[in-house]
Amino acid sequence: MSIDENTLGVQRGRRAARGLPIGSTGARSLRQARAAGATLGTGYLGLGAAVVAAVQAVYGLVFFLSHLGDYPVVAPALVAWLLYIAVFVGTAALVTIRGERLTGGVFAVIGGILVVVVALDFVAVWPLHDVGAYATASVAVGFGLLPVVTLRPAREIVVAVGLLFVGFAVMVVASTPLTADSVPQQISIVALAVLPGAVAVSVVQRFRRMVQVELDRVLVQSNVSQPRFAVGMLASDELARLDLAAEKLLDGVAGGDVPLPLSPKVASQAASLATELRLHLIEGRRETWLHHAVTESEYLGRSVTLVDPSSLAGLLAPPQRDGLLQAVWLLLGDSKTRAPSAAITLTLGPVAAVTQSIASLAGRSVEVPIVVSTTGIRRNRVTPATWSALERVGEYSASTHESSLRLRIHCVVDNPAES
Repeated sequence: MSIDENTLGVQRGRRAARGLPIGSTGARSLRQARAAGATLGTGYLGLGAAVVAAVQAVYGLVFFLSHLGDYPVVAPALVAWLLYIAVFVGTAALVTIRGERLTGGVFAVIGGILVVVVALDFVAVWPLHDVGAYATASVAVGFGLLPVVTLRPAREIVVAVGLLFVGFAVMVVASTPLTADSVPQQISIVALAVLPGAVAVSVVQRFRRMVQVELDRVLVQSNVSQPRFAVGMLASDELARLDLAAEKLLDGVAGGDVPLPLSPKVASQAASLATELRLHLIEGRRETWLHHAVTESEYLGRSVTLVDPSSLAGLLAPPQRDGLLQAVWLLLGDSKTRAPSAAITLTLGPVAAVTQSIASLAGRSVEVPIVVSTTGIRRNRVTPATWSALERVGEYSASTHESSLRLRIHCVVDNPAES
């Protein structure tokens, strides 16, 4: 019998894209959040987009049929509409049968057919010399891309919308006399064909990011109720693997499957196991809930630097912890749209004695100074909810340093020496 090295935690070296271990709870949750489809509720967005596309298609088809006599050659536009309806219904049926999944090959076929639809519609409109007044099926193609936004990567939709814009622009310039009276109508029809897809891509991307951030925040929030020193969510996964490896080794020795004395290979693996367990024991005596909250978060880990050499964050009461963590999240959230490179440095300590109350005279309270230094976060961009969260931590004062917000928080906590 030999101990599986993967069980011993060798996978600790394998990391996900954001530094989380591949098998960790956080990595699994974030992988699910990134997956397109119902895991983010984007299926409801796709259904709504399909309804909008269907309504526009009905309107465009009615308009085309009501102006049928204006077309010198009706056949190209009629074939374009038949192709578009077939693709729309076929795609809806495929997604319904196979679930919210559209492969790259299928999307390429759909894109090719839509190109033919646009080309046929342009052929029918060309003799009329007025794209803005008579383009119908080609405009519906722009709306037809809406449901696909939730099923394919954003870059593919952007390319499709860009090609549609180029096609319309070339057609308008080549076929339509541009005058002061005709230009507004041509611009309107191009915008009607192109803007829905562009706006949908932006909305879906923001929605996915919002859900990923909220998921990450929920995972990190669990650290607030941890003891002063504890292992984090990621370390818990690794400890579970180490525990299983230890049980297998001890069971093998007790059952006689592992002969004594241990072979050099098994002894080396057992020594590695013991070393990792000791390392986790040491880490558990110096890493606080705030350390785990920052390092285990995909978003806080990129923007927050923690300076807490004395592990003072563990002294904060749960309401103070919650207020501090919420304030950091809100500060970063307030800055995301205007300063993507925003960063926060949290410095805790050194401890100071409290002299303002009777309890402090008895030595039952100490003050933990907290300095929140920011980069790229302006004071006038901070929301009222951030100030309310800071009030739960303690008395604070705000100042500006190099056009960025700087906070000093006086956090009064129970004296650990008296507990």
